[in-house]
Amino acid sequence: MTTAPSPAPATAEPKNALDRFFEISKRGSTVGTEVRGGLVTFVTMAYIVILNPIILTGAADVDGTTLNFSAVGAATALTAGVMTILFGLVTRLPFGFAAGLGINAFVAFSVVGQVTWAEAMALVMINGIVIVLLAATGLRKLIFDAVPFQLKIAITVGIGFFIAFIGFVNSGFVTATGAASPPVGLGIAGSIATVPTLLFVATLILTGILVARKVKGGLLIGLVSGTVLAVIVEAIWHLGPQIGSDGELNPGGWSLTVPALTGSPVSFPDLSLVGAVDFGFDFNKVSLVALVMIVFTLVFSNFFDAMGTMTGLAKEAGLADEKGDFPRIKSALIVEGVGAIAGGATSSSSSTVFIESGAGIGEGARTGLANVVTGAIFLLAMFLTPLTSIVPTEIAAAALVIVGAMMMAQIKYIDLGDFSVLLPVFLTVTVMPLTYSIANGIGAGFVSWVLVQALSGKARKVSPLLWVVAAGFVLFFARGPIEALFGVAV
Repeated sequence: MTTAPSPAPATAEPKNALDRFFEISKRGSTVGTEVRGGLVTFVTMAYIVILNPIILTGAADVDGTTLNFSAVGAATALTAGVMTILFGLVTRLPFGFAAGLGINAFVAFSVVGQVTWAEAMALVMINGIVIVLLAATGLRKLIFDAVPFQLKIAITVGIGFFIAFIGFVNSGFVTATGAASPPVGLGIAGSIATVPTLLFVATLILTGILVARKVKGGLLIGLVSGTVLAVIVEAIWHLGPQIGSDGELNPGGWSLTVPALTGSPVSFPDLSLVGAVDFGFDFNKVSLVALVMIVFTLVFSNFFDAMGTMTGLAKEAGLADEKGDFPRIKSALIVEGVGAIAGGATSSSSSTVFIESGAGIGEGARTGLANVVTGAIFLLAMFLTPLTSIVPTEIAAAALVIVGAMMMAQIKYIDLGDFSVLLPVFLTVTVMPLTYSIANGIGAGFVSWVLVQALSGKARKVSPLLWVVAAGFVLFFARGPIEALFGVAV
C-alpha cells in the first residue's frame, strides 16, 4: 500500500539461517524492521492483558463462582505469548494472537450463566478441536477459496473501518450517548472534553504526519511519544482512572490503564487457572441442545472472525495473491484452531488472530520474526504487568485509526459499477463496525452476495459451498429464535 512504510529492497540470497527460515530478505524486510514491527504489534495488543480479565471476571458462573483477576491476566499473557510465537514459527506470518474480543464477552455474559467456568472453557476447547478438524481436512480452505475476490477485499476494508472504530471508541473520541438517536456521538456531549482524548488526537496527528512523510518507525515513534507525554500529564495532573476503586465515576480519567508506575514493576505470575477445565457437563443444569448451540455459535464466530482477519492482514502485508491466498495458509488455519484449544486450556478464552497486528504490519513487519518478538514480550509481560499497563488505551488507539485508514485504501481494487457487487461489499464493510463483529459483517456479505447474485440471473457464478455457508449464516443470525424454540437461553 502506498501509505505503508516502504519495505527494504529484496535480495536474491538470504544473509543467514535466520533470514532463510523467516524469508526476511525475500519479502523485502530487515531484522530491524521485523523487531520494530513486533514491538508495535505488542504495544497495540497489550491492552488485552488488562481488558480480558475485566471481561472474564465481570460475571459469575452458574454456581456463583468468579475468576481471579491476576490469574486471568497471567493466563492471557501466557497464551498470547505462546500462540503468537508458535504461529510465527509455523507459518512465518506476522499475525499476533491473543484472547478474542467478542468471544470472551459471549463466554462471560451468555455461556457461564448455564455452566461453570471450567465447563465453559471445555466448550471453548471443543470449539477449537472442531476448527482444527475443519482446517486439517481442507474444508476450511475450500470455504476460503469459495469466497469471491470482491468479498475478500471488502473484508479487508471492513476490518479497517472496524479497527478505526475500535480506536475511536477506546480513545473516548466516539462515545455512547445513551439515547435512542443518535446512539453515538463525539466525546462528551459533543465535545472533546478530556485530556486523554485530547492526547489521542495529538498522537493521531503526530503519527499521521510521520507516516505520511514515510519516516521509518513512524508508528512506533508516535506511540512512544504519546506515551511519554501521557506519563508527564498524569504525573502533573493526576487524572486517575475513569472508574475509581470505590466505583465512583471520573469522566476525565483514563479508560483502562493509567500511565504511571506504582509499586514494584515485577510480580510472579499466578498460573492457577491453567488446566482448570471440566468436560463432565451437568445435564441437570444445561441441556445437550444448549451445549450444541453454544459450540455452534463459538465455531461460527471463531471460524469467520479469524478467516476475515487473516485475509485482511495478508492483503495489508502484500503477502496475498490475486485470489487472496497467502503463504502456508493451511498451517495458519490449523494453528488458529489450536489457539482456541490453548485459550480454553488456560481459562483465558479462545486465542485468535488479532486485527491489531495491522499496526505492526503498517510499521513494516512481513515475517514471523515479528511474531517471535511480540510473543516474547507477552511472556515477559507475565512478570512485568505494571510495565505492560503503562501505555494508555487512548494512545494505542491512535495507531489503530492510522492502520484502519491504510486498510481502507484496498477498496480501489473493487469495481463498484455493478450493484450486485456493490451491495454485498457495502454491507460487509458497514455491518462489521456497526455491530462490533467481523463475523456479522462477513455473514451479511455472504448472504447478500448469494441472494443478489442468484436472483439477478447470476446463480451459476455462485459456488455451491458459498450457498451452504450462507445458509449457515442464516441459522447463525436466527439463533435467538431457534434457541427460544428449543427452550434454550443462550
